[in-house]
Amino acid sequence: MPAFNETGHAKNVTNFFDMITFCQGYGSNYNPSKVAITIPSLQTLHTNSEAKINGVTTQNTAFNNAVNSRILAFKDIRPLSTRLLNALQTTDASAEMINNAKTINRKIQGKRATPVASTTTPIDPNTPAPTTISTSQQSFDQMIQHFNGIVELLMTEPSYTPNEADLKITALNTYYANLQTTNQNVSTAYTAVSNSRIARDKTLYDDNTGLYDIAQEVKKYVKSVFGATSSEYKQISGIKFTKGKK
Repeated sequence: MPAFNETGHAKNVTNFFDMITFCQGYGSNYNPSKVAITIPSLQTLHTNSEAKINGVTTQNTAFNNAVNSRILAFKDIRPLSTRLLNALQTTDASAEMINNAKTINRKIQGKRATPVASTTTPIDPNTPAPTTISTSQQSFDQMIQHFNGIVELLMTEPSYTPNEADLKITALNTYYANLQTTNQNVSTAYTAVSNSRIARDKTLYDDNTGLYDIAQEVKKYVKSVFGATSSEYKQISGIKFTKGKK
């Protein structure tokens, strides 16, 4: 399904509960032969739908937290890269090596390796996760690759022996590993939220068995039992359910 306001799914589930309540109020007059629209079946579907909605919320929060953790991990990569270049220039490194380091640093500083704006600003855990992270993920992957390149370069220079703890090779390897971990965590969390959305959409919108189609069946049944002009049908006919295009 295309992007659909998250509150729209929740509203469908809330409205479905209202519909069930009206049907319960009809007492023994609401007695369909179709199992899928009996009160127990409707209640089970509502419970499952709520669970799927909550599942998306949980995974969405986890995704946004992972994004925020990555933002914190990457916030120093550009100034650190510049410091490493400056440190290398104070060693006995050859002009060719320094030029190579400059090239890598330009890639780290440059726009082509810059993550998209929506993933560089800390976000509220309740903000809906994007429908795709392919572009931003590639940017972060490139940043990691470039940073690893400059670290590998420094490791080949015997005279690179800084006294600053955060510029030492061991510290850089630790920082590099953290970049990888936080970046991978975003991918993992995105997969989880994407899968939870699929599960929610199946429960709410699958043909014939989804909440949306079942709600239409309930309306038809109430109409057939009480009539199109009945107060009972008017109660539920106005309950709105929205279904995005597949």
